[in-house]
Amino acid sequence: MKVIKIITLIGMVFMISCSSVKVHSDFDGSADFTKYKTLEFYGWAEESDKVLNQLERNRIEKAFGAEFLKRGFTGVEENGDIVVSLFVVVDKKTSVTAYTNHYGGGYGYGAGWGWGYGGYGGVGMGASTTTYNENDYLEGTLVVDVFDAKTKKLIWQSVGSKTIDENPKNAERNVAYIAEKMMKPYPVQPIKNK
Repeated sequence: MKVIKIITLIGMVFMISCSSVKVHSDFDGSADFTKYKTLEFYGWAEESDKVLNQLERNRIEKAFGAEFLKRGFTGVEENGDIVVSLFVVVDKKTSVTAYTNHYGGGYGYGAGWGWGYGGYGGVGMGASTTTYNENDYLEGTLVVDVFDAKTKKLIWQSVGSKTIDENPKNAERNVAYIAEKMMKPYPVQPIKNK
């Protein structure tokens, strides 16, 4: 059962710091999200294994599983009410900054009285220097697609993108943060403990 419909490419979230994550989501307004109780994980879309290793994929799956669990879902091996798939991609980007310094220059005017009227004025020359800096960085994008298992229709999608911090020290905490941000727009919110 090939249920993957990738609309947007998204990237490496496994090593991202906790600064801002850009999230865009969309959903099928005719779907009754309250009727879905079980989820089946379809897996990763093609090429994701070239970007993420098994540890990183497991970390992301665990984080999203926890977010669905907070919403009352039970994970099943097959025949779930919804099918969840993930896709990741990384893009190399460049940012440019410019800084301008101004040196010297000026103007003046003066007047004097005496046997006659005298005046003077002047303009001085100055110089400016502009420095440009280019910085290469990686932007990762992760896509989470949710399908109605019976109709095979895409009912919800969340796309998160972020500059990648390649320090894996806090990877698990960072991935949990990203999953939480990406799941926030899901039409069913986490169940509050009584």
